[in-house]
Amino acid sequence: MKSLSLKTSMLVVAMALGTSAAHAEAGDTFIRIRGIMVAPTESSGPILPAFPTEEVKVNNSVMPEVDITHMVSDNVGLELIAATTKHNASGTSGTTGGIGKLASTWVLPPTLTVQYHFAPEAKVRPYVGAGVNYTIFYSEKPSAGLETAVGQTDVNLKDSFGWAAQAGIDIDLNEKMFLNFDVKYIDIDTTARLATTAIGTQRVKISLDPIVVGVGVGFRI
Repeated sequence: MKSLSLKTSMLVVAMALGTSAAHAEAGDTFIRIRGIMVAPTESSGPILPAFPTEEVKVNNSVMPEVDITHMVSDNVGLELIAATTKHNASGTSGTTGGIGKLASTWVLPPTLTVQYHFAPEAKVRPYVGAGVNYTIFYSEKPSAGLETAVGQTDVNLKDSFGWAAQAGIDIDLNEKMFLNFDVKYIDIDTTARLATTAIGTQRVKISLDPIVVGVGVGFRI
């Protein structure tokens, strides 16, 4: 009886383990909801022509992100990433450093990656991905400090096309739900144009190139 009871218990555990996995297989679709921190690793050219020795910096931003992954095979998935974040550009030295915040913009970088999932049937499933992004800048605004210094200003940032890379891991919670940890690098290069009343039009090239760290949950649908 003890042996039978032990075998029965082992069978129940095995069945529970077998039904608790949200494993990936061809034809599956996953939705992930993450909280992300977008940390630009920016480099800046000079602000030309008025401030040839001065550069700008761009702040970090924290926002939600939603993505959809469709598995085209057990190991290969296509992920579309959608999130928008707001960033400030500030002077780093000299006259613009004294002004501080120069402008703000919203950034929308829809990104498509091809992922390789190393262990699609496991409960802990690491993956890597690579792809492309098209970054749209919108709702650009000059700061009050900038307009006080140089008069009315029109701000425009050029949209960007670049590449992206990612690595992450899914950890099953039950049959439909899993934890997700994800890190991405997105190539974003733009030119900011500041058309001012007092000093004419200024331009500065900025490579944002953010690292995007995300933590959240995913659902198999």
